[in-house]
Amino acid sequence: MSYYDIDAILTDAEKVPCKFEIEVPELGHLDNNPAQPLKNGTTIGLPLWLAELLALANRAPSSSDEDTKSFISLNLPPSLSNEVMSALKADPRAVPLRDQSHNFYGLGTRMLDLFDEKDICAILRRTFVTRAADIALHAGKAGATDDVGIGGGEEFLRGLEEWERRLFKKAHNGAKGTKEWMEGVKKS
Repeated sequence: MSYYDIDAILTDAEKVPCKFEIEVPELGHLDNNPAQPLKNGTTIGLPLWLAELLALANRAPSSSDEDTKSFISLNLPPSLSNEVMSALKADPRAVPLRDQSHNFYGLGTRMLDLFDEKDICAILRRTFVTRAADIALHAGKAGATDDVGIGGGEEFLRGLEEWERRLFKKAHNGAKGTKEWMEGVKKS
């Protein structure tokens, strides 16, 4: 990924639930309590880029008995919750991923960099492969008729997240190019 990749920037801006492990003065406004410090144990959503930094940074122990701890504990976002994963296990095609997150696979990939969740990894892989077959089928039909999003195709496109939309566009352009090439061969 490039530094200027807009999808990477938008993925890093996704809010993830974090639980503060320390009390932080002057940040009560994050919990709608401006006059108070942000209390230990408070759970709020932070952008992924900030949450990752705070979760991986270690604070110095306050006593020799205490281990080094991070400032926050990071949790999986709602788009990767057990309910969503169960629905994806049951039928990957039935879940509109764009409603979960515009950059669902990007967010999943970033979270898997931070968490060792082999089940989620397997579910995401199976989901992408299953949905890619449908995307290729719809893109092939649209490429053969020069119809990108009219009729039922528009509803199909609405449920696709960004990686899937790029896949659809490439498959559509490939099918359209093949059709044009075949017409050129027939004329020769």
